[in-house]
Amino acid sequence: MSRIFIKPDLKINQWTDLEPYVNALLSASITSEADFEAWLKRWNELCVVTSEDLAWRYIHMTCDTTHEEHKKSYLDFVQYIQPSLTEATNALNQKMYHSGYAETFNEAGFALLRKQIETELQLFRPENIALQTTLQDLEQAYSTRCGAQTVQYNSKTLTLQQASVFLKDNNSEIRKSVYELIQKRRAEDEEFFNQTLSKMIDLRHQMAVNAGCLNYRDYKHRALNRFDYTVTDCFTFHAAIEQVAVPLYRKKEHLRRQKMKSTAYMPWDVSVDVDGLPPLKPFKDGSALLDKTIACFNAIDPFFGECLSTMKSMGRLDLESRIGKAPGGYQYPLYESKVPFIFMNAVGLHRDLVTMVHEGGHALHSFLYKDLNKMAYQSPPSEIAELASMGMELISMEHWSVFFNSATDLKRAKSQQLEGVLDTLPWIAAIDAFQHALYEHPTHDHAFRSELWLNLMNRFGNTEVDYSNHQNDLARKWQAQLHIFEVPFYYIEYGIAQMGAIALWRNYKQNPKQTITAYKTALSLGYTQSLPELYKAAGIRFEFTASYMQELMDFVWQEYVALQA
Repeated sequence: MSRIFIKPDLKINQWTDLEPYVNALLSASITSEADFEAWLKRWNELCVVTSEDLAWRYIHMTCDTTHEEHKKSYLDFVQYIQPSLTEATNALNQKMYHSGYAETFNEAGFALLRKQIETELQLFRPENIALQTTLQDLEQAYSTRCGAQTVQYNSKTLTLQQASVFLKDNNSEIRKSVYELIQKRRAEDEEFFNQTLSKMIDLRHQMAVNAGCLNYRDYKHRALNRFDYTVTDCFTFHAAIEQVAVPLYRKKEHLRRQKMKSTAYMPWDVSVDVDGLPPLKPFKDGSALLDKTIACFNAIDPFFGECLSTMKSMGRLDLESRIGKAPGGYQYPLYESKVPFIFMNAVGLHRDLVTMVHEGGHALHSFLYKDLNKMAYQSPPSEIAELASMGMELISMEHWSVFFNSATDLKRAKSQQLEGVLDTLPWIAAIDAFQHALYEHPTHDHAFRSELWLNLMNRFGNTEVDYSNHQNDLARKWQAQLHIFEVPFYYIEYGIAQMGAIALWRNYKQNPKQTITAYKTALSLGYTQSLPELYKAAGIRFEFTASYMQELMDFVWQEYVALQA
């Protein structure tokens, strides 16, 4: 992006580096639609530049949580720049909204942007800025503690992600010993994570009350701009999952247990191959993972392969797990340079292939909407963002032969992917329902939290597994879900998108070319249309009723059963 407003060599070291640009925008005279359009362009540039600056601080910190300078750089922005930037954004929102031109400005997507800004203005409270800063400190502390979790096995120090590879070992004693090592390590941090979440809930509830909301759940649903569905719709979705998806999930687990022919189905048995085959190894290292994914994406659409090749040439990927690296995986859009960054913790397993194509789907989205003229249009809600990624998981499956030399391994990989789809909706419902209850009862204690989670596991969980001697492991299982700590209520979107992804995959199997054309069309729209309109552009329905879920899950089950033959 060529800058027209902010100096090309600007270094953001403190708030005073940005303040002159904010003051220029606030004092600017807007007396015509042309003035308004030019003003919006300058404001967008400020958003783009500050967003990318913060992005790189976050990327550097998560790539090495032990690097004190990276940590300090990120926290300096969060503590000393972002609070003033938040206040400035509210003032700029006010100026735009009351300019006299916002109501009549005719640009695709602007009506949605105006609606988002109206919500921001309604929820903004100056006293919440300091609370948000404290929350970000707590989120960073959670991430750092997760990054420091290691176990000693076979005289080696392993991250929990690296250790989890052994949960696929065919030797049950190895699986059991590693499972117990992992759980012992998680238990050491159980109280810290409980206390951290309690502090977060207190702060988030106070933010909600300050903004005139009954609880943080209601506040967050508004803050997430959920214009196309309600809290009640979420509960309806939970019920549909319980009715449709949970029985299939448990049926699949029952079949696994039968195949294993063991007297008990234990927590360390859920990831092993039931036929006694070794874990799938679709790649040897991060470089091979990337090259094979590029080949896979090329087979779907040459443009998709080009996107990843561009990221490779620019060094926009950090793929392998290592000590000191933050957990999880993400794709971070970089709005000024227009080429995103992918972060993950690969250890050579099949699930890493799935993570790579998932984050690759997000990256394709970033490339497809990058020419839209406002950052807000390039910031689609998660329900469509996760459709891009989860849809790519299933579509790419038709081209996984680049990862597997044998037909048997390819069949196993597809089967495992569909097992993951069958697992997904029940887990999503449990995580979302858990958060609803936490924030509806903000003064709850840790015992309430554990009992709540165990009840949800009875409702949505894997009842085939024998947890009789491992209830504490099950009761704290939610602590590994970083979304609860770092991005609360960002989870049901995965369920909505999973439904859409299944519909996309079904379309792709019937008409690949037409489906990819529709997929690219929908993603290129960014957030310039409503969710139902974006899903329609992708050739699918924005719907999560029990009847529609039954239709889609029946299709998944048929495909899964066919792979077992």
